[in-house]
Amino acid sequence: MKELVGHPPELVWVGVKAVLLYVTAVVGFRISGRRTVGEVSPYDFVAAVAVGAIVGRLPSASDASYLAGLVTLLAVLLVHALVTRVRFTRVGRRLVDHPPRLLVARGQVLDDELRGAGLTRADLDALLRGHGVTDPGGIDFAVLEQQGRLSIVARAPAG
Repeated sequence: MKELVGHPPELVWVGVKAVLLYVTAVVGFRISGRRTVGEVSPYDFVAAVAVGAIVGRLPSASDASYLAGLVTLLAVLLVHALVTRVRFTRVGRRLVDHPPRLLVARGQVLDDELRGAGLTRADLDALLRGHGVTDPGGIDFAVLEQQGRLSIVARAPAG
């Protein structure tokens, strides 16, 4: 029966650790700014997954205290904050961020750039449809931005 329901005093501490780690993670992400949740880049995603793993595993781990979870969580959030700051340098930006890619220029799809971005023509068509564009010939430029969003510059009306 103990395997099924556990040991009640331990369950209380599991709940306490879960709540404390959750609050710690929310405070840490709040301090790190809106980028973490609002604009997901690869390093933001890794931080979110790591925090989720820590918050999800440590409360039920009998061999890990809240303090161990706190230190682990703070280490991940500190590295995330450091990477965020490093992005403000030219070298750091090159290491962390993908450069914007021009995918459509004056209505012409740039296949080499599309390949370089790891996108197929079908991927581009889907992204364009998301902006209400069914024909790339009708736009001036389409740029795949650093965070993976597509920016479109419409063609100026003739005349």
